Amino acid sequence: MTNQYEAALARASAKYRLSAADAGLKGIIPYKSEGTRWIGSPFAGNGWWTGGFWPALMWQLWVYTGDPFFRDEARRVEGLLTDEFRRFTELNHDVGFMYLLSTGADYKLNGDEQARIDTLHAASLMMGRFNPKGFFRAWDGADRKGFAIIDCMMNLSLLFWASRQTEDPRFFHAARAHADTVLREFFRPDGSVSHIIEFDPATGARVREHAGQGYALGSQWSRGQAWGLYGFTLCFLNTGDPRDLAAAERIAANFTAHIRPDGLTDCDFCQPSEEERLDNIAGAIAACGFLELYEITKKEAWHAAALRLVDGLLDRCTDFGEGIRGLLTHCTASYHDDGAGRHTNIVYGDYFLIEALMKLTGRDPMLWR
Repeated sequence: MTNQYEAALARASAKYRLSAADAGLKGIIPYKSEGTRWIGSPFAGNGWWTGGFWPALMWQLWVYTGDPFFRDEARRVEGLLTDEFRRFTELNHDVGFMYLLSTGADYKLNGDEQARIDTLHAASLMMGRFNPKGFFRAWDGADRKGFAIIDCMMNLSLLFWASRQTEDPRFFHAARAHADTVLREFFRPDGSVSHIIEFDPATGARVREHAGQGYALGSQWSRGQAWGLYGFTLCFLNTGDPRDLAAAERIAANFTAHIRPDGLTDCDFCQPSEEERLDNIAGAIAACGFLELYEITKKEAWHAAALRLVDGLLDRCTDFGEGIRGLLTHCTASYHDDGAGRHTNIVYGDYFLIEALMKLTGRDPMLWR
């Protein structure tokens, strides 16, 4: 079985060794591939929230191959990302995604002190978004002052990292407070989680739920479920709090019940049965979460779920050929098309697929901690 995943990693690294060079020539941070072209972010330039996944992908492939090309490409993009500190206006709570996986990875893998400082800078920026009523404000905009989203569970890893680096518990306490709010306000009886909850920014009281990127209000956007699954798993690895592990397993049980027979992932678990809309990013993220849950609990159900997802992606929706620059097909940013991509290759889908393969072959450097 491992040979299948070894072979996939070898093919993926060979493909990226050729296709990634085009990104450097264009001077962009790739967001997706359209045919044989890399396309930059759909909004916000290099401040778009997904920018850290390209260098993270390069760092994973550097660990796998030792090829300095991947290291150099990761650092090229790190320079573009740290330039965003000065522009500032497009940054939000997703500095966790952007910098822990880029400059944070550089520091973890190479001990680069400037990379450490840059990652601490990002953590400080994220702390500036903490509302003392118990949540991290997701986005800017006068009408979104009280918005918090499930995705932020993944960004908390930056704060846990910063707390260890600085021996300052403020980062930890803010992350813990947000996780407590999610435990209290985002969970539904069936084990699914909401995408967006709006709070009164002055009192912290819950105002309403918003549909977000899913099919409808109250439905189950699959990537949101994956963020919650992996996010609470990472939270447990940082806190050791059994509440976080229990939350991760609640979401995992619900996600497992919705894995398609072919191993692929619907964009929303409540979407109309006649609607063929996949989001394989969700499946790749969930696979990583399941594999970490398995390492913690040794429950075979979580390992089996991860293999179903990874095997489905490799067998049906991974393109190792030259027709597209990236790997994973049928990635969808939002159920109701928001211009960020539908049924296409999107880079962070590739990142999580590679992370899952690195876990399955015992090579994952665990960039989230």
